[in-house]
Amino acid sequence: MTNRASDTVIVIRGRGRVSALGLGADWNAPASPFSTHAAGLPVAALPAEAEDAVAALRQAHSAYRQLDRTVLLAMLAARLAVASCRLSVGSTSSDNNVATDNWQLAADNLAVSIGSSRGATGRLEEFHAAFMMEGRVPAAASPLTTLGNVASWVAFDAGQTGAAALSHSSTCSSAFQALGNAVAWLRAGMADRFLAGGTEAPLTAFTLAQMRAIGIYSPFTAAPWPCRPGAGRPSTFVLGEGAAVFVLERGSRAALQAAGESALLLDGVGFGFEGLGSKTGLSADGQHFQQAMRTALQQAGTAPADIDAVVLHSPGTPAGDAAERVALRAVFGEQLPLLLSNKWLLGHTLGASAALSLDFALHVLQTQTWPTPPFVTDVNGPGTLPVRRVLVNAAGFGGNAASVVVSMGM
Repeated sequence: MTNRASDTVIVIRGRGRVSALGLGADWNAPASPFSTHAAGLPVAALPAEAEDAVAALRQAHSAYRQLDRTVLLAMLAARLAVASCRLSVGSTSSDNNVATDNWQLAADNLAVSIGSSRGATGRLEEFHAAFMMEGRVPAAASPLTTLGNVASWVAFDAGQTGAAALSHSSTCSSAFQALGNAVAWLRAGMADRFLAGGTEAPLTAFTLAQMRAIGIYSPFTAAPWPCRPGAGRPSTFVLGEGAAVFVLERGSRAALQAAGESALLLDGVGFGFEGLGSKTGLSADGQHFQQAMRTALQQAGTAPADIDAVVLHSPGTPAGDAAERVALRAVFGEQLPLLLSNKWLLGHTLGASAALSLDFALHVLQTQTWPTPPFVTDVNGPGTLPVRRVLVNAAGFGGNAASVVVSMGM
């Protein structure tokens, strides 16, 4: 049975985001948000406002001072998501101080599901560097660098007791693995509410060197928009950091209709895999994209013709961009929906990228607006129809892909 035929719906009650554009839901960027890393490469790092919020959160609890930046970004995005849906309790000050407030969800049957490609990147590298110099590490090294500590600290900060805290890693589709798990649990009645999303803080010299070694990094400097998805050659991959977390609830379609309430709905989640010998490559026709999109559409009970826009994975690599577009034509035909992207604003945030793309899709659904890139590309052109249903793609190393379908429903 498809989701469309069922009374049960997954409602996106709140969303929070931290990225190179700062905090909140504004997707406009009058100037390039990219900066130059000490390694000499352009990156999409957090601006001062967001850095201040991360610093304040680190000082909000004695245990938080030792946490990796990836964990703190997830916690901050979760607090923003809670604040946005007004489900918080125990707040002692204004929304502007969400990093230091006691923002918590009603914890009854609340679960947490967070994706990250690399987890505690910064702390792991710090501990390893110290070990190479001193031959020993502190006892905290292992618990602070396991992937599971990402979701567990978000759960702790949210006041969760007695429910699941799940961390996922499938490279750049990690956040959609987390959302897919949350949707399954909600539909099965194993939780009533989820905090789900993705997070990544990979802007270290070592991680940048890895991306550069693959041969995909952008040759452009930070000022002139160095990440250019859909623009062709040269490859313009740029690394970014950030997180996005969503408050998901199991709801009733009939109840929404009876109340005349419009809501953002997560209609379908689909996954794809192609077993290639190269773990950094993909097939020319994007077979894993095709599988993921078709499965998400089927689960949503939605025909390709009902999709008004697609938020692409499109990282700015010529081969990756081209394969996704071949896959789109295989699913949608030659008349493609509106193609959208946010990576020209945020760079590629690895395990957080799918969640940030979903946040962008929800912004489009709610406002019917999106920013236009200042370079020649096939993304973010003008739309001719209202955008009511959006498909979002993500893919990663290892041959995996994931897609979600979201809509504004009642």
